[in-house]
Amino acid sequence: MRRVSKKLHLWLSLPLGLIISLICLSGAVLAFEQELTELVYRPRYYVEPLPSPRLPLDQLALTVSRTLPDTVSVTGITVPSDSTRSYTVLLSAPRGAGVLVDPYRGTILGRSDRTPFFATVRRLHRWLLWSKPTEGDGPSWGRIIVGTSVLLFVFSLLTGLLAWWPKQFKGLGKRLKIHTDKGRPRLMHELHTVGGLYALVLLLVMSLTGLTWSFEWYKSGFYAALGVELPKEQHGGKPEGAKGAHGKGARGRAAKGDKSQGAGPSRQALPPSSGYWPQLYAAVRQVKPYPEITLRKDEVSARCSTVGNVRAADVYSFDPETGALGACKRYDEAAPAGRLRGWIYSLHTGAWGGWLTKLLYCLAALLGGTLPLTGYYLFARRRWGKGAKKPARRP
Repeated sequence: MRRVSKKLHLWLSLPLGLIISLICLSGAVLAFEQELTELVYRPRYYVEPLPSPRLPLDQLALTVSRTLPDTVSVTGITVPSDSTRSYTVLLSAPRGAGVLVDPYRGTILGRSDRTPFFATVRRLHRWLLWSKPTEGDGPSWGRIIVGTSVLLFVFSLLTGLLAWWPKQFKGLGKRLKIHTDKGRPRLMHELHTVGGLYALVLLLVMSLTGLTWSFEWYKSGFYAALGVELPKEQHGGKPEGAKGAHGKGARGRAAKGDKSQGAGPSRQALPPSSGYWPQLYAAVRQVKPYPEITLRKDEVSARCSTVGNVRAADVYSFDPETGALGACKRYDEAAPAGRLRGWIYSLHTGAWGGWLTKLLYCLAALLGGTLPLTGYYLFARRRWGKGAKKPARRP
């Protein structure tokens, strides 16, 4: 069994190892995208509070709308509970676009869109820099190659575990150490075997959840295996994980916006219900101290938590004509498919446990990126190095 596992592990890994390295290393970079973006562009995301009250939400939205072209309109506004953070005014186009504003002074601080660097890294991670095709333009070859590589990576991890599995657990502690003073070949071997073992669980979690974005058949089977039925519109639809500038729950859903508003020069600068946003925000805040609230033309999305399912949100309806707050569809009452989508995203990115799990995911992805490289080294050394078996000389 071990011999078969070694053979399978080798021939599953050799063809697509470099692609796996690119996927893992780009994923490690994306793990802290939000934190790094806010660190580099800190003046956009953090403001100096003033003793005076913050400006009304509709006034801030109007300030932004006056700077927009006729083909773009305001679709909502996201308000964090942290008094030192800026607000995000959401736009109808392009997808995921937003403008950061100072809630005390009303000044526009910049765009909240994904930076060009992280946009490129994300394209590398999901499509190997292939442009994502629009509807009806044929298959996304980048996505197919990434998905196939990750699927083979799962089997490579499992066969690698079987190949490593000891016959006896005596002296297991020594086998779980990485020695840096025993020479390069042994270091490479232990980085490959022991390092892969340490990262195994998280790499499997990232791979098995990530495949739901690559193949519809896998997504349907994944949901069915967990006893969750996909809504009909979700079969062949776009995964929720792609929404939003930074992948946040209510903020990500709101950033998609109302596409009908930016369709032509006759667009409305603001939703007609925007005048009720201040009172709606105050009413929802009285219900529960949500960490983030997003107001749109016909609903209010309140993010439930910053840990666990980071896309969990309570959704409040309201009357656009009177501004009266209506019923609340709580996260616990949401459809199972919607809750599972949020958990898939949270488990894939490591956001479910805050910065600590993100760090662990980042380290696991870095180790995953080195596995093919150390594997190639070991294969080349075994094949062509000093320890390689030489063919018998003919008499």
